[in-house]
Amino acid sequence: MSHLFTIGPVEMFPETLEIGGKQVPYFRNDEFSQVVFSASAGLKRLLFNENGEIILLTSSGTGAMEATVMNCFTKEDNLIVIEGGSFGHRFAQICEVHDIPHKSVKVENGETLTKDMIEDVIGDEKFTGLLVNLDETSNGQLYDIKMLSEVCCENDLIFVVDAISAFLADEINMDKYGIDAVILSSQKALSLAPGLSVVALSEKILKRVEVIDSKSIYFDFKDHLKNAERGQTPFTPAVRIIIELDDMVKRLEEKGIENIIKETNEIAVYFRKRIKEIGLDYPKYPLSNAVTPVLFPDENADVIYRELIDKYGFTVNPSGGDLAKKMFRVSHVGKHSIDDVEELVVAIDNLVNNK
Repeated sequence: MSHLFTIGPVEMFPETLEIGGKQVPYFRNDEFSQVVFSASAGLKRLLFNENGEIILLTSSGTGAMEATVMNCFTKEDNLIVIEGGSFGHRFAQICEVHDIPHKSVKVENGETLTKDMIEDVIGDEKFTGLLVNLDETSNGQLYDIKMLSEVCCENDLIFVVDAISAFLADEINMDKYGIDAVILSSQKALSLAPGLSVVALSEKILKRVEVIDSKSIYFDFKDHLKNAERGQTPFTPAVRIIIELDDMVKRLEEKGIENIIKETNEIAVYFRKRIKEIGLDYPKYPLSNAVTPVLFPDENADVIYRELIDKYGFTVNPSGGDLAKKMFRVSHVGKHSIDDVEELVVAIDNLVNNK
């Protein structure tokens, strides 16, 4: 089994793996409801969303992205989408499928998102919401959450943040930045098995959800919120992953989210320093602590990616399309240490510099 330096799934912790080896219990009872209540309450504290609600969806993060758009917006809305990579484009695709008017702020490869770029798209037009993948995972760019919050406040926009890669790596504070909806996924920094996604809704946006007629049975937030009152979900949930989630949330709260972000930053900074020392580089735009895109001047990223697996048992995230030979991405979330990172850097150095 390869050692994972991927952004999802990530290298998991022994406590979670132990839970994963146990029999899945029956869930339509008070015992499981208490697990849901506990996990949801902990998530609200970690997201600084005490007066909001948590929705647990048995789906990938894309399912949660689509569910959020479907339940929070209608054809009467007009949205700004930050489109700087494949995940930002996914928000635009969801809007198109559901006939929700929108305009994209295009962030080209290597470009840094600025407030002026957003305001140029807004112009004199009236918009009602802004959708952003805070860490555009396809290229590692971290958008400025303070600036985005200011834009939303100044233009009275509903602020929806896909924090699937950014949560626990970078600051995500719903109260501080006026975020109305946050989307998470189990297999990123939460370090759980894939299959569970989370939508955290603010007190403000709950009022909008109440009056929007969602054209979905499975993803109807009103139904999920009603069932959440009794610690349940409308349909069969990812029972084991919710149990893993409750255990993880308790451990995260005990450690402290500031300490978790600090440790992730230290690992990212160390890796970036070392990668420069062996003759490689990373992009100049702002990066999330969660992942580092590594640039290969000889355009052999795809070759090094394969050799890392075959010769050393290390798996990183390959890039697709035009970037396949130019860049791969290394994750800093999950069960990693400075020593693990050093082993990876040494392996990359050996392959790149023919040691």
